[in-house]
Amino acid sequence: MELTPLAPRRSFTKIFLMFCLGVLAIYGLASGLRSYLDGGSPMAKNKVAVVEVQGVISDSREIVEQIVDYRNDPSVGAIILRIDSPGGSVGPSQEIYSEVLKTRKVKKIVASLGSVAASGGYYIASSASHIVANPGTLTGSIGVIMAFSNVEELIQKIGLKPMVIKAGKFKDAGSVVRPMTDEENVLLQSVVDDVHSQFIEAISAGRDLNIDDVKKVADGRIFSGRQALEYKLVDQLGGFEDSLEFLQKSLGLTKRPSVVFPEKESSLLDFILENKWAGRLNQTLGQLTFPKLQFLMPLGLQFGPVKG
Repeated sequence: MELTPLAPRRSFTKIFLMFCLGVLAIYGLASGLRSYLDGGSPMAKNKVAVVEVQGVISDSREIVEQIVDYRNDPSVGAIILRIDSPGGSVGPSQEIYSEVLKTRKVKKIVASLGSVAASGGYYIASSASHIVANPGTLTGSIGVIMAFSNVEELIQKIGLKPMVIKAGKFKDAGSVVRPMTDEENVLLQSVVDDVHSQFIEAISAGRDLNIDDVKKVADGRIFSGRQALEYKLVDQLGGFEDSLEFLQKSLGLTKRPSVVFPEKESSLLDFILENKWAGRLNQTLGQLTFPKLQFLMPLGLQFGPVKG
């Protein structure tokens, strides 16, 4: 009995493998060409990514993720931080500042200041490679605040008697149900002063300014964009398009770079949570319940910024 030769089967397998490899090669070439045309080639860094910092700063995770993603994206040549914020919590502001500093070592990152970029908003901006502000932008407010409320008289009127059991002399410092002692006041003031020093040092490092020059303007006052330029707190007057033009020249591009924004999945709940007025109201109520260190401009100016 004769055996059937296996050569034809081997030939079919070889042809099939070659066909698959060919398809993969064509797909790879097509993807590479599309990426190149879209500016995705490492040699074609003609995209400018925009990261928005809006409203009261209470969390840094999303902004930090965007900055890191764009920093590692070879098709992105530069980043614009579009800041429209009165500031917010100290920790998140410092986390964003840190990532911006890391990024500017490898890519240009420009801060474009909108209507308000004060306190924590300016803290973040100071870490950028270049700051562009509108002449009427409200900025500065280099200070730290820890707000407390005392509802002792209200509690007495409604007949409540708070009871506190604690371990640690200062564990309930800043309690809303009793007056603050002089010793507690000194303690908390020392904390605020230390964080204020961190703010001043951050601006000095980010802006390459003499620390004594920063101290002269670090008394919590706000500035217009034009005033900030005089104090070297910003580099240029202008808007978003001026920031883009600056980066176009920095990247050596002959035409306006393409602008990319992070993809966002939005819902009704997201809209409510991200609404500026809701955020400001939440910030105000938060101060009444749980005091925390904040880089935040005066509340009255948040609700009533300068309008033209």
